[in-house]
Formats: sequence, C-alpha cells, structure tokens
Amino acid sequence: MKVFSLIAMVVVSLLGLGIYSSCTQNAGTASRPAETRSPSGGEFSYDTYGKLLSRFVNEKGMMNYAALQQNRNPLDRFLHQLGEVPYDIYETWSSAEQLAFWINTYNALTLQVTVDHYPIKGGFLKSFLYPANSIRQIPGVWDRLRFIVLGRSLTLDEIEHEIIRQEFKEPRIHMALVCAAMGCPPLRSEPYRGVILDSQLTDQTRSFLADPSKFRIDHASNTVYLSSIFDWYGQDFVDKFAPEGGFDVKGTSPAEHAVLNFISSYLSPSEADYLKRGRYKIAYLPYDWSLNEQ
Repeated sequence: MKVFSLIAMVVVSLLGLGIYSSCTQNAGTASRPAETRSPSGGEFSYDTYGKLLSRFVNEKGMMNYAALQQNRNPLDRFLHQLGEVPYDIYETWSSAEQLAFWINTYNALTLQVTVDHYPIKGGFLKSFLYPANSIRQIPGVWDRLRFIVLGRSLTLDEIEHEIIRQEFKEPRIHMALVCAAMGCPPLRSEPYRGVILDSQLTDQTRSFLADPSKFRIDHASNTVYLSSIFDWYGQDFVDKFAPEGGFDVKGTSPAEHAVLNFISSYLSPSEADYLKRGRYKIAYLPYDWSLNEQ
C-alpha cells in the first residue's frame, strides 16, 4: 500500500507541474499584444527595419545605398518576414496598422530594388529622359518585378495603386511612399506604426510642404508652385478635402481645389488665406528623378 501511495504522490506532483507549466505558458501568450504572428509563432516586428532606417537614413531623409548594399542582411530578413505574415493574421489588425504595413512594405521593397541594381547605370535611350542613377533606369521596376507579401505575388504598382490607394483612401500616403527619387517625400528614420500613423503622416506632410522644391508661394509673380505629385494624384484628395464653395483661382479643377484646401491646413493663417482668396496661377514643379542618395 505504501508503494502505491508513493506512486500516486509522484503522479499527482508530475501532473501539478504539467498544469503549472501549461498555465504559465498560456499566461505568457495572453500577456503579449494580439498582433502579427508569423507561421512559426513568433511575433511580427518592425525592429529590424527600424534599426536599418536609423542607421542608413540621414537627417534629410536621404539613404546611404552604398552602405546598405554592404550590410543588406537585415533588409533581406525583414522582406522575407513580410512574405510569411499570414493573411488571416493581417486581417485582425486595425486599418491604421494595415496601412502602416503597406507603406513600410512599399518603401522597403523600393530599397531592395535599388540596392539590387546599385550603382544604377543609365541605359542609352533612357539617359536622354532621366538621370543615369534614376530608379527609372531599372527595367520593369514598378510593373514587372514581383515580390512575395502576405504570401501573394505583387508588383510595386499593384501595392500602391490597387491596395494602398484603393483600399485606404488616405491621400497623405503621397507624402509617405518613397520611390527612391529626390522628387519623392523624404524617408523617415523610423518605420510607420499604426498606433502613431496619423501623427507620422501629419509630420511627413509638414516636412514635404516645407521643402521649396515640393511647394512654395511666389508672391511677386502670384504663382503657387506645387509638386508634380499633386498633379498626378490630385483626384485622391477630392473626397476628403474638396472645399465648400471652391477657391477663387481661375482655370483650376476640382482636384486642384481639393489639393489647395489640403495644403492650406498646414500653412500659417496668412498663407492659408492667400491660397483661399488670392488671385494667382498654379505651376507644377519639375520632378527630380535622380536617386535620393546621401
């Protein structure tokens, strides 16, 4: 009987340890935020990408492509991670988290394409149209090169035009998507994150509009100079920023009215009033396709 009692005590002790271990593991899992988990069970994180940006992006938002090319393993690991995120996990995120994911994805894939072809060499014919070091020298950069994201094969054009622009209807993305050109918005030295995405996009817009090569008002000639981005994607601003009553600017379209209204909210009261009431003409600045390289 004593033998059986001892055996029973040992079994109970082992079961207790098993139950404690299981509860501890479950408690640890429950304490983690319900964010992205990779197929292996590990959490999706922007930490690797964030360290890369803080290391290779300078205070002006320019990238050190030569150094990144020599130290590209973190970028490759991050991009591999993007491909493995399960779509059912992605669907559990908030809209802001999803949009942050796609902005980071687009920008990181653009970095990959650039370092894959760095130093970029101009083709004979394209060099008559674009700088020799331009991303536009890379064949099929936006519409033919394909990447695996969320288990899907996508081009950069599909990510930008069919997913980001169509699904999220957030025109400030045009201040955040970076196509490796000087005419683009500056790169941030941090990833976009859903919890602070609104403030990041606001900050990006302020930085973009503070650059005279992207936007400026010439009072002497009564001309408002706008980035070509506002010409190409002006329609994206209409739903959210179409002003009541329009702007007193002759010959402008509803899209231009919306763009002017959008911009005015980031200006001083006097400049905003000028945009709303002034009689001026609009001119679009030439887009600088040279590489956004340090």
